[in-house]
Amino acid sequence: MVRLMILGAIAVSIAVAGIAWGPAPLTGGADPLHPEARAADAPDVPVAWTREFPKTDFSRRAVALDEILSGGPSRDGIPAIDDPQVQPVDLVRAVRDREPVLVVDLNGDARAYPLQILIWHEIVNDTVGGVPVAVTYCPLCASGIVFERTVDGRELDFGTTGRLRKSDLVMYDRQTESWWQQFSGEAIIGGLTGTRLEMVPAGTMPMARFRATHPDGRVLVPADPDLRRYGANPYAGYDTAARPMLYDGEMPPGIAPLARVVVVGDTAYSLDLIRDAGTVRVGDLVLRHVDDMASPLDRPRVSMGRDIGAVEVERVTGTGAREPARHHIAFAFAFHAFQPDGRIVTEPPR
Repeated sequence: MVRLMILGAIAVSIAVAGIAWGPAPLTGGADPLHPEARAADAPDVPVAWTREFPKTDFSRRAVALDEILSGGPSRDGIPAIDDPQVQPVDLVRAVRDREPVLVVDLNGDARAYPLQILIWHEIVNDTVGGVPVAVTYCPLCASGIVFERTVDGRELDFGTTGRLRKSDLVMYDRQTESWWQQFSGEAIIGGLTGTRLEMVPAGTMPMARFRATHPDGRVLVPADPDLRRYGANPYAGYDTAARPMLYDGEMPPGIAPLARVVVVGDTAYSLDLIRDAGTVRVGDLVLRHVDDMASPLDRPRVSMGRDIGAVEVERVTGTGAREPARHHIAFAFAFHAFQPDGRIVTEPPR
């Protein structure tokens, strides 16, 4: 009861702030603030889950089922993109210079995925440089992460379950209907429970920087520009809200829960710290502020969002060369929720 009261209070505060639940209306799914009905022969599993995911082995799981909430839409209510359409960067006009794009560069194939599109679809099943990848973005955690889609020689493709755990997107693969945590890339329910997807080096940068650094790159464009309100932000005001949506866990110490951090392994660095310092060096790791970049979760139009800054993350090799380091940007609360033993750096290292 206390848990539901907390979630209800969050929902009320979000409604007062004028923030929408998300890109799909609350139809066809369970009320996210109340428990879902259970089946008589499987009292620990909601009926809606077994109906929507008949192939999922719910007896195999790595997390407690009561940690998972409905986000509103049902299975695939937020539709993944399975046949991504791309255009040469010099032909794309719908994405403004300050807008954030999630960039993947594999084997000479550089692609940018505008967050103005990902915010409405959350998953893109693509192949970049011959590598099958899942490009994922969870607006509620501000986490854009790219994974390889091949597991033990088998190519998977992913969709949205319509569920959240710790406010983070829970995906599923269509081959086994196992459920996967977007933030960690780990299968948490089903036959592949315990398996982890390999993270692919990727970074978020403003569109202007992608144009400058990848003149031969390609950009994801909508197959149907009228399908969604691309360029609009259905979560306007979310990243300046007091609390995360649909999250009742412990808040991170010493930093606002919706402050952005750059996650590198088990350490996260405040994005504000990097922007203020210009460059942060920790051992062989170099984090450098590079550009003005709009927050996609601030104003009603993505392109008008406040400047949150972009960052370049590299490691210095023994020869002095610099190589891109695996990292991603997320809200501080999400890092703390999924890596509670991790460290958040908010002051310049000495």
